[in-house]
Amino acid sequence: MNKGTAIVGFFISFLAGMFLMWGVDAKSKGDDISAEGSATASGSIPDQSAASVPVSSKDPQWGKPNAPVTIVEISDFQCPFCSRVGPTLKQIKDKYGPDKVRIVWKHNPLPFHKQARPAHEAAATVMALGGSDAFWKFHDSAFANQQGLTDENFEKWAKEAGVDVAKFKAAYSSKKYAAKVDEDLATSKKVGATGTPAFRINGVTLSGAQPVDKFTEVIDAQLAEAKKLVASGTKPSDVYVTLTNKNQTAKPAEAGKKPAEDAEEEDKSVWRVLVQDDDPVRGPKDALVTMIVFSEFQCPFCKRVEDTLKQVTAAYPNDVRMVWKDNPLPFHPRAKPAATLGRLVYKQKGEKAFWDVHDALFESQPKLEDDDLKAIAEKAGVKWEDVKSAIDTNKFGEKLDASVDLANDVQARGTPHFFINGVRLSGAQPLDAFKKAIDEQLAKAKGLVAKGVPKAKVYDELMKDAKGPPPPEKKEIAAPDAQTPIKGNKGAKVTIQIFSDFQCPFCKRVEPTLAELEKEYGDKIRFAWRHMPLPFHADAPLASQATQEAFAQKGNTAFWKFHDKLFEAQGSGEDAIKRPALEKIAQDLGLNMDKFKAALDSSAHKAKLDADTKIGNDAGINGTPAFVINGYYLSGAQPAAAFKKLINRALKESGG
Repeated sequence: MNKGTAIVGFFISFLAGMFLMWGVDAKSKGDDISAEGSATASGSIPDQSAASVPVSSKDPQWGKPNAPVTIVEISDFQCPFCSRVGPTLKQIKDKYGPDKVRIVWKHNPLPFHKQARPAHEAAATVMALGGSDAFWKFHDSAFANQQGLTDENFEKWAKEAGVDVAKFKAAYSSKKYAAKVDEDLATSKKVGATGTPAFRINGVTLSGAQPVDKFTEVIDAQLAEAKKLVASGTKPSDVYVTLTNKNQTAKPAEAGKKPAEDAEEEDKSVWRVLVQDDDPVRGPKDALVTMIVFSEFQCPFCKRVEDTLKQVTAAYPNDVRMVWKDNPLPFHPRAKPAATLGRLVYKQKGEKAFWDVHDALFESQPKLEDDDLKAIAEKAGVKWEDVKSAIDTNKFGEKLDASVDLANDVQARGTPHFFINGVRLSGAQPLDAFKKAIDEQLAKAKGLVAKGVPKAKVYDELMKDAKGPPPPEKKEIAAPDAQTPIKGNKGAKVTIQIFSDFQCPFCKRVEPTLAELEKEYGDKIRFAWRHMPLPFHADAPLASQATQEAFAQKGNTAFWKFHDKLFEAQGSGEDAIKRPALEKIAQDLGLNMDKFKAALDSSAHKAKLDADTKIGNDAGINGTPAFVINGYYLSGAQPAAAFKKLINRALKESGG
């Protein structure tokens, strides 16, 4: 099936779904995998209750019901790591499409996330009343506003998802569909998913916010297994049950058909994580084991592991040095200010003062507001005025961005994340896990010393042949033509092509980041707009046509003004970007209203929209927002650091 056919199928299946009342899943875990870019499956869902990880029509789903690989995602709306894995799932959707992969959502609100259970009950209510399309819209809103999981917002998001508010309120308050959450909790317990996010890929266990290669490794193996089954006569509708029942009881290496020795080799990869001169260090400079710590001060799991790290220091006083790397996560708004305080103290007062403030910040967590930081700064002998100025001016932005870049390069996507002489250890692990890893690396380091490597040079020696990051993904996209709206210097060395949708909440979310890039890079970059209104966003196509007519009448300036007005209006009500609102914006911008109305009536710019969408689809771009930066691909509402990394690379290559 080509991509154009898939989109047509999307519309057909959506209409069918309104009568069949079965769902789709997209699963945005926050930053980007959303209903944006999701495709509705066609056909009714086969009975898969016999699977060890059962799937039913009550489960939100993305992809076709007979897809050879099903990823059951067990998640929590309040869990930051569930949000963190979103971009990875979006990459999977873009790579495999709905014909090959289906994603199924299961509720697993963890008991220590107090707002999670109500959010899941609300989401289950939306699913029951509005189906999967409504569920994913609600789901997107919940992950986009993890700090605002309130009943008031649940009603608002349900309404925005197209669900009758009165019915929602009645069903939600009476807990009419709360049993679905309990059913999923029981399923999670049955399959051993005690934390979130957790995944069962045709029954194969994958835990945590893993990098995309961990998913693709299992998916590719399961695609091959499914192909064999179908070739031997198994019905496509029976593949999921057959493989899941086989794999759920098998070890992951067996289920994925990956030899155990290969899995061991992958787990023991030595990653190139260099120590910089201005990295805070705790422990002997010539320690045989270097532990890189990617962490941040607002993360509760980072705080939880601190006692364990102190035990490590006590157990290995002469053999382990810890190197701090900031990795402030974008959904923790106080992480970066706290990191800035730490950097300023390090610069003004040195290493010991940094670690004292480091301890004080974790002790203060979750209280990290300005007054809390001020008290810590003053105790450390640092003027609050200096700290506030550093925060406001992003004084250490370059250092923090470089650290976040490095974390992304070595696939340290969550916090805390450790590299012990270059070997990965992820999460707030128990002391025994650290000791096992340290003892293994200590033995290897002593072997190097025995061969003549000075103690202080052991880590440098290990880094010589260490594994670097894979090259960034590239996509071939034609240069913007005369009909493509442009913002920025015509002769800029770097062009950022934006594939976007005016009704997509994640497209709106990334807009401040793009404005930040525009301010920072100035004439060095330009933006090119590619229309990609998604089929399930009913108001998006007309909104895109309206902006294109503004471009046709008054050029780039009018387009971007219209663009800004639409994103400002998005989410403010049911009619925020419907035709009357479009006409009001057009009139305010001084457009010729007769021409404007005629263009919308005749769909004069539909061909442009279709052409842009086809350009994206042909390159494997099926969701929004997506970006192509001089050929380098970036998917989703990524933080500024992710853009800067590719922009700087493109500038260097272009001589800019």
